[in-house]
Amino acid sequence: MESIIKRIEEQIAGFTPAGVDESVGIVRETGDGIAEIDGLEGAVMSEMVLFDPTFDRSLEDALKDAKSVYGLVLNLEEDGVRAVILGEASDVFEGMQVRRLNRLLSIPVGESLVGRVLNPLGEPVDDKGPLAGTTLMPIEREAYGVIDRSPVNVPLHTGVKAVDAMIPIGRGQRELIIGDRGTGKTAIAIDTILNQKSEPAETRPICIYVAIGQKESKTARIVAELTAAGAMDYTIVVTAPASSPAAFQFLAPFAGATIGEFFMDAGRDALVVYDDLSKQAVAYRQMSLLLRRPPGREAYPGDIFYLHSRLLERAAKLSKEKGGGSLTALPIIETQEGDVSAYIPTNVISITDGQIYLQADLFNKGLRPAIDVGISVSRVGSSAQTKAMKKVSGKIKLTLAQFRELEAFMQFASDLDADTKAQIDSGRRMTEVLTQVQGKPLPFEIEVAVIFAAINGFFDAFAPENTRAAQQKLQEFLEREGKEALELIRSTKDIGEDTEKVLRDALTKFTERAA
Repeated sequence: MESIIKRIEEQIAGFTPAGVDESVGIVRETGDGIAEIDGLEGAVMSEMVLFDPTFDRSLEDALKDAKSVYGLVLNLEEDGVRAVILGEASDVFEGMQVRRLNRLLSIPVGESLVGRVLNPLGEPVDDKGPLAGTTLMPIEREAYGVIDRSPVNVPLHTGVKAVDAMIPIGRGQRELIIGDRGTGKTAIAIDTILNQKSEPAETRPICIYVAIGQKESKTARIVAELTAAGAMDYTIVVTAPASSPAAFQFLAPFAGATIGEFFMDAGRDALVVYDDLSKQAVAYRQMSLLLRRPPGREAYPGDIFYLHSRLLERAAKLSKEKGGGSLTALPIIETQEGDVSAYIPTNVISITDGQIYLQADLFNKGLRPAIDVGISVSRVGSSAQTKAMKKVSGKIKLTLAQFRELEAFMQFASDLDADTKAQIDSGRRMTEVLTQVQGKPLPFEIEVAVIFAAINGFFDAFAPENTRAAQQKLQEFLEREGKEALELIRSTKDIGEDTEKVLRDALTKFTERAA
């Protein structure tokens, strides 16, 4: 449907003269990245428009112009529309011509995006040349319904022992990573991407890292880290830095979801990390206030919950009839002073299938990752674990929760009985075992072997403070002399009688040598 231009005097007169181009509007006012446009009454929400300073060229010529500035319609009003400017706002001025493009905001998707760094419009920003062989997909679309989905039951191994053992993530799940600034949220997400290198190539998910409102130096460091580890071979980075317009920071997560959906629709697995949605919410609040939308709680607009729910609902594990692909979402939310009851954290917690809560106090004690096992939860649970991990990780969460309580009690107790001291030592050893260096995710089979050693007392010969060093030696020993046990765990994904015997023999040999 084409729109009809009605200039203010024509609206009053109630007629449209012949010969007026129905697909063109005029910029009435512009400021702070928002353009008020007269006309375009037939425009639809999220439609793209083109700001064209030249009145005497065709739409085709305007689209070919690399300097063209685009806009996104977000307000439909009685006498016109308001649009956010996607680009250099200073290039848009009053009286400028605006053309409807009769399509929703779309970005290019395709295999050629892998290994590239893009902006939220799908344009490369990595100096590797233009994209080839792409197709356009709308940046927003309705999520798959319940009938089109299947249960989440295939694990997404993060390579982080504490996560894979206690808060497992399945392919198609939405798991929130939440905590104060500087507690290691991004580290868990990046380790998860790095760990996919140890997955078989045919089942390895395509990873999309979306940097929202981050410093460009941080994003560049992450890209360099992924490149050095060979992870950019299966990774796409979408960046909307802090210096970019609020509209780009608002759109970046939707661009990441659209790219992930391309691979999901092709029957493959994809993982998208939104780092972080707190900054997207702030950008959306800024845009909404400039669009004159009424503010609500904490000045956020009333549809902020809908913004995040329609984004995160797009994560899914599809049924076999739909191809069996999956899109896993790892949204990140930053809290202030550990306040998980604030508006945006509670919104996203209620949308996701669980959360990994990182506590500043644990981080300051030197625990990495600083996971609070009391608040952290996966609502998919053991359905997203292999049989081997289920068998070895069953008691860990309870052991650590009891240890945390006893640790607090221990501060006030001058004398402890033998049983309590043994329980505390066991908790300290388990804590040390689950501590892990950033940037060094572990293959699934080594995680299982190390946790099996911890719960079966193979570290009891070491003092709690020496457990971390003993664990490192055990990993090296297993990679050197325990390859048979690791291969059995990797191939069967279970610890049967034969596997357990081979593993116990290897662990016994290790403890005898270490002693």
